[in-house]
Amino acid sequence: MRHIFTVLAALTLAGLAGSRIPQEKPQEAPAADSKVPSEYASKINPVKPTPAGLEEARRVFGYDCEMCHGKDGSGKGDLAGVMKLDMHDWRSPATLEKYSDGELFYIITKGKGKMVPEGDRVKEEVRWQLVNYVRSLAKKGGAEAAKPKEEAPKPAEEAPKPSAEAAKPPAALR
Repeated sequence: MRHIFTVLAALTLAGLAGSRIPQEKPQEAPAADSKVPSEYASKINPVKPTPAGLEEARRVFGYDCEMCHGKDGSGKGDLAGVMKLDMHDWRSPATLEKYSDGELFYIITKGKGKMVPEGDRVKEEVRWQLVNYVRSLAKKGGAEAAKPKEEAPKPAEEAPKPSAEAAKPPAALR
């Protein structure tokens, strides 16, 4: 019986020692080349901005981009602060005029620096709509204009006013 416990203890120790394989560090996504190829830079956005398209792009921006670029495109998202990233302010027309639609599309598609690429995670049309959405951020009220318009709350219907007859107590109580 004593030998069984000794063998079991030895097997347990051997198993634990074998499981202590050094863990590899997680690999960072390779930084995309910051130079945009000329065939992309000269591309013209084939997707015209529409309210529905901007709304779809705003939703994608909300869950894929906002954490770094900020809800309003200011570049002051929560993750940008934690990672100490120096982000562009997409609300500034001067910032966006430096980029063609094709360059923005390329950066959205392929990523840049630590930015994760959208690649094929979203359809090409949506990536072009993201270009439209980013451009809308630089327009006066662009971030607000791209949001869906909420209907104004309707006033509550007034309760019917009691008539003079209804205000009198029932005859049985008089």
